Amino acid sequence: MDAKVNFAMHADNRIVYVRPIKADELPTEIRAKIGGDGTLYAVHDGEGQQLALVRNRSLAFMLARQNDLSPVPVH
Repeated sequence: MDAKVNFAMHADNRIVYVRPIKADELPTEIRAKIGGDGTLYAVHDGEGQQLALVRNRSLAFMLARQNDLSPVPVH
């Protein structure tokens, strides 16, 4: 879960979407790395490409803002 993402590639559209993802919906290799169940939060660009996967909602918003992006929650 330590993959680097070049957020500058997504500078055209500053809005990103933060959505919860149940750990049991993730591929087996990712579940093995996170070591548990529960909810993670994904940050997606406007075209739906996942940019990041983090352990909590506040971290997802902080990550987006640190990269000069505007996070919006998705239900």
